[in-house]
Amino acid sequence: MPFSLPRALGFARAGETPMAAATTATAHIGLGLAAVGRPGYINLGRDRDLPADRTVDALRERTHELLDAAYAEGVRYFDVARSYGRSEEFLAEWLSARPGIDDVVVGSKWGYTYTAQWTTDAEQHEVKDHSVATYERQRAETAALLGDRLDLYQIHSVTPDSPALTDKELHARLAEAAAQGLTVGFSTSGPAQADAIRAALAVTVDGEPLFRTVQSTYNLLETSAEPALAEARDAGLTVIVKEGMANGRLADPNAPDALKAVAARTSLGCDAVALAVILRRPWVGVVLSGAATTGQLASNLHAAAVDLDEDQLARLETLAEDPRAYWERRGQLPWH
Repeated sequence: MPFSLPRALGFARAGETPMAAATTATAHIGLGLAAVGRPGYINLGRDRDLPADRTVDALRERTHELLDAAYAEGVRYFDVARSYGRSEEFLAEWLSARPGIDDVVVGSKWGYTYTAQWTTDAEQHEVKDHSVATYERQRAETAALLGDRLDLYQIHSVTPDSPALTDKELHARLAEAAAQGLTVGFSTSGPAQADAIRAALAVTVDGEPLFRTVQSTYNLLETSAEPALAEARDAGLTVIVKEGMANGRLADPNAPDALKAVAARTSLGCDAVALAVILRRPWVGVVLSGAATTGQLASNLHAAAVDLDEDQLARLETLAEDPRAYWERRGQLPWH
């Protein structure tokens, strides 16, 4: 049966028709706009990847270039968030200028508020709040930009102690949105992702599971959520993988020697190899590219063609770190 991204994500617009690129391997790769929707982020290499003068217009232009390139190559899932600066705005403008594009899936996230005021040196770049009040405010903000183009709305970075896991009023509001046609999901972060995923799987409203998608960090360095993500897939959720490049730690020139050696044998980039390992996981629905340039995007999309043997996979599996050490290091990455 041909692969269809809307069906793989568990939802579709009314009257959905098979998309033109339904059988392309790149349909399993989505584009996240965290790196280009705001001037500052924690990815390595931003001074090299982005223009020195990161005006709103400059990043709008870069975002639209990436969206054009991704769509042309068969990418059909685009991921934004309220806290990714102007990512929703940039995506909405791109969609509005291309009314004929009706075969993409748009996902956004709520729960963090962007507070950096379009600077790279703010004391605090985003503030987390999973309250009903924040959901209602940000849902209205997202609706004002994306309208009925929004397909998936995710709680941003759920952790085991998040009130979003126990707030019955919030669950009722989310179930109401789902009844109106919006797909409800959640993302996770931190060393206890597996616990958060399992807790979210247990959330029900009127006896029915609330969440239909989960978006988690998973890469060669951070594999701890894998068993829980497999359980989520078995429970019927679509799994979206974020941070497959570990915020640039798995890309040239920062990649570990073992990854560089395997990439050299494939004649492709370290990024393509790192993402290819994720695509091989049977529980994966979509893997996000966080590319900041069209060159990076093209290299990321080569992941669909990477062929790795068992020896190479075994070498790459040795790169996994203790999750607490991984997240501690991630927390120390500066905002560039």
